[in-house]
Amino acid sequence: MSDHRDALENLNHHAPLSEKLKTLHAALVKRFTFIDRVAVAIYDPKTDELKTFIHSSGEANPLAHYQAKLSQARSLQKIRERGKPRVVNDLTIFAKGTQEHTHRIATEGYGASYTVPMYFNGDFFGFVFFNSYRTNVFDEEVLHLLDMFAHLISMVVMGELASLRTLISGVHAARNFANMRDTETGAHLERMSRYARIVAKELAPKYGFDDEYVEQIFLFSPLHDIGKIGIPDSILLKAGLLEPGEREIMKTHSEKGRQLIDSMLRDFRLDSFGYLNILRNIAEHHHETLDGEGYPHRLRGGDIPIESRIVAVADVFDALTSKRPYKEAWNMDEAFQELRKLAGSKLDPDCVEALIKNRVQLEEIRNRFQESSFS
Repeated sequence: MSDHRDALENLNHHAPLSEKLKTLHAALVKRFTFIDRVAVAIYDPKTDELKTFIHSSGEANPLAHYQAKLSQARSLQKIRERGKPRVVNDLTIFAKGTQEHTHRIATEGYGASYTVPMYFNGDFFGFVFFNSYRTNVFDEEVLHLLDMFAHLISMVVMGELASLRTLISGVHAARNFANMRDTETGAHLERMSRYARIVAKELAPKYGFDDEYVEQIFLFSPLHDIGKIGIPDSILLKAGLLEPGEREIMKTHSEKGRQLIDSMLRDFRLDSFGYLNILRNIAEHHHETLDGEGYPHRLRGGDIPIESRIVAVADVFDALTSKRPYKEAWNMDEAFQELRKLAGSKLDPDCVEALIKNRVQLEEIRNRFQESSFS
């Protein structure tokens, strides 16, 4: 048996979660060939949003970049409330369903589904979905194995997300210790991270972003200004305009942020995760501008990483529409007008328009995460 190969050995290596899910799906199909789709959706309790995250279904991805209020998806809400999985061996029973995700699954031609809620330390954080193009395939033998795979998938997903959230929490704690609360309020970070997610999701078809990338933008964007920890309080907390020399010191926060993140990634043993370059780029390049007049490296146009361009627009929009000690909040129309003035010279035009065309969502986020520190 010395030539035996572990079917799940790829889980031991650093790879995107979507690739790890494909490894698990491939192992599952060796036993049950009719499992055509495995997908994971994660839940944001602050907004009640259920968001598609990763999938393993070949070219077919009927729910790409999909999100919905869990409270409005009655059948899924019941699964969460009961805390038990649901078997549907003939999806035609939902033929008259009104939810968009129901219609998308039906249009793709899936015949049966098995839905398992995911929990971490008793807290609900999403669902694992198993789908087949065939009907009446989920009997007790199949379900017994799928239960084990569902829990394994849940642990793989939550294990990685927990590592990232521990890193993010550590960075937030460091910022709080450095008395950063006046420049980076919690409400600001909540808003701008969700604005960034809206932009990334809107641009996904053009740029080929998958749901995993969009979620990483959401997770990493609040860390954009972490380098300000290294800026002296006399400059960081100054109420008036900065002197030229002080502005130059303030500009060093971008590189300081990259250095801090690199250090923390090494400490958390996450530095070999390739996709964390997204986090590095957000911290280091979100003040670069298309005309090459930004900092720290005076990058131009497409040389600026797209995630940095996305976060720049989200950050500027929130700054414009937020009240601060030195200014009143602009209304949304004024902010949109200013963004369009900056588009093409300072800000990425695609990112600007992606944000502006989602006004209703922007208003919902602004109302949900209102400022308190400066009211």
